[in-house]
Amino acid sequence: MRHNKKFNHLGRKAAHRSAMLSNMACSLIMHKRISTTLAKAKALRIYVEPLLTKAKEDTMANRRLVFSQLKQKEVVTELFQNVSEKIANRPGGYTRILRTGFRLGDAAEMCIIELVDYNENMLKETKKAAKKSTRRAGKKAAPKAEEAAVEEAPKAE
Repeated sequence: MRHNKKFNHLGRKAAHRSAMLSNMACSLIMHKRISTTLAKAKALRIYVEPLLTKAKEDTMANRRLVFSQLKQKEVVTELFQNVSEKIANRPGGYTRILRTGFRLGDAAEMCIIELVDYNENMLKETKKAAKKSTRRAGKKAAPKAEEAAVEEAPKAE
């Protein structure tokens, strides 16, 4: 029986799948954005987000756990030094998947998976949206001017 075995096998044996996900996670950490198929991106998100959570606390045990998954010293150093600083106060959801259409050869659905805190364009849009949310009080200014004129009239008498 295969109860509670929900991960996508991606049409590969276990060793091939783990090597592929490890290499994709290393590429994502080094380049901050990679292009792949939607199925691989969803599998990669499940694989890499626990590693990013471990990287938030820089201990020797966490470094060894992450290195046992990624197998590349430079990537682990990049993760614990640079990436962990950016994601330090984020409670989860470190990656974003953006669908880009279908591949020409086999019509596989393609996407871009990226680290959320490294997309400068999206960060600028959220800052602009915060500025737009403030309301202008143009209608309130007119009654105050009338009240001021009414108050000045009795003083003139």
